[in-house]
Amino acid sequence: MSYDDVEIEDMEWNDELKAYTYPCPCGDLFQITKDELKIGEEIARCPSCSLYITVIYNMEDFIEQKSKTKIEPTKQQPVAVA
Repeated sequence: MSYDDVEIEDMEWNDELKAYTYPCPCGDLFQITKDELKIGEEIARCPSCSLYITVIYNMEDFIEQKSKTKIEPTKQQPVAVA
């Protein structure tokens, strides 16, 4: 069972760890990366103890948006054979 449910807005981005963090009672930090969030992971783990939290977030905020511009494949032109 999760130690706590924490909203992503209550977590802090840590540039050094490249992860969202939240204080753990053991003194370390729960951590979850953007890549983990993009694939639907919702568990942030503490590297120093066995506790983990459930991160509440909108997955759509982390899915990479594909370009809305449709790129048409190039059409091959017929070549005249002489």
